Amino acid sequence: MVTTIQPHKQRRRTIVAGIAGNLMEWYDFAIYGYMIPIISTRFFPSENHYASMIQAFSVFAAGYFARPLGGLIFGYIGDTWGRKAVLIWSVTLMGVSTFSIGLLPDVSQIGILAPILLVGLRIFQGLSVGGEYTGSVTFVLEQAPSGRRGFFTSWIGVGAALGFLVGSGVGALVMNLFSEQQIHDWAWRLPFLTGIVIAFVGYIIRRHTQEPPTPENEVPLDRSPAVVAFRDHWRAMLKVMGLALAPNVSFYMIFVYVSSFLTTQIHFPEPKTMDINTINLLVLTAFIPVAGWLSDKFGRKPMLLTGNLALLLLAWPLFWLINHDQALLIFLGQLGFALLIAWLTGANPAAQGELISHRVRVSAFSMAYNICLAIFGGTTPLMAAYLIEQTHHNMAPAWYLIVMSVITLTAVFTIRETKSKDLS
Repeated sequence: MVTTIQPHKQRRRTIVAGIAGNLMEWYDFAIYGYMIPIISTRFFPSENHYASMIQAFSVFAAGYFARPLGGLIFGYIGDTWGRKAVLIWSVTLMGVSTFSIGLLPDVSQIGILAPILLVGLRIFQGLSVGGEYTGSVTFVLEQAPSGRRGFFTSWIGVGAALGFLVGSGVGALVMNLFSEQQIHDWAWRLPFLTGIVIAFVGYIIRRHTQEPPTPENEVPLDRSPAVVAFRDHWRAMLKVMGLALAPNVSFYMIFVYVSSFLTTQIHFPEPKTMDINTINLLVLTAFIPVAGWLSDKFGRKPMLLTGNLALLLLAWPLFWLINHDQALLIFLGQLGFALLIAWLTGANPAAQGELISHRVRVSAFSMAYNICLAIFGGTTPLMAAYLIEQTHHNMAPAWYLIVMSVITLTAVFTIRETKSKDLS
């Protein structure tokens, strides 16, 4: 492989470029969740408020179901036109889609066309996200210094966590600055409109980055990247899916669903729930690059084995701590999950990217990862609520986490150590 020793400034720009789009992705995730009560009444008015909420959440899910198609499209772009093109187009499409939601007329203005357009914009967001995470990981992975790929790619996860925090912060700011009537009338649009600033900054940063080096004498593809990926790399794609299961399901369970769980099942005060959630998100964010660094030092496989084994053994007791109305116990339970999720999130990106060869890395990685998240990621809160309803037991979600950790642990046993792998 042709290697270039980047100066410190260029290496830093590479990391920031990778972070930018993932920050935008999770910013959108957070503000849409915050504004669901308003969006449901503006775009899905109904005498039954619960029905309106269900429809608004269904629109949210539509974005997830579009992710595999986005992986297919951006995989082709990345493996044919270059990694940098993925980063530029994904952040642009995401920013324009989020900004457009902020401008979208509601049902009272354009009738049934309003929810139809909202669904369309969420699908465009899903398409862009389908290439964002995996494209960013690939871009950073292929430019990272030898022996530091784990640390460099772990910052993509930091970007996602920061986006969630920024989105939550902007949503909370709007809720505190404006009256309930103002928020309902127009102020709910502000966080979506503000997203264009994040997207623009991300675009500028990515526009001035270098294309990762291409291996010398790489054999041209005889078919499209997607066909070659499924034909020749399906085993690696299954491993990528397996590795993605436990950390993603855990994150959606603990940092998305648990907030609702605490307020509805435990009747814990919502302000305290948000405080605990925010503190542990900060812990998660801080520990992700530490885990990435450790994966460079000790290897991807040891990190993933210990992390998933710990999740398997500790999922039930940690969720038991959360299933209380005492702030300290809830905090400790979520803190334990935060450290385990960070442990896996820090080691996973490099491990997944290193499983796949250069010529179809974006396509195979994107399709495998996004199929997994479309099926298991966005559906986790729904599955957790369903399990509690069916079993009448608050601890049921813990067993779901245990099953996911068993599957991921099995996938880890099938991979070889790749921290010293030549990416060519």
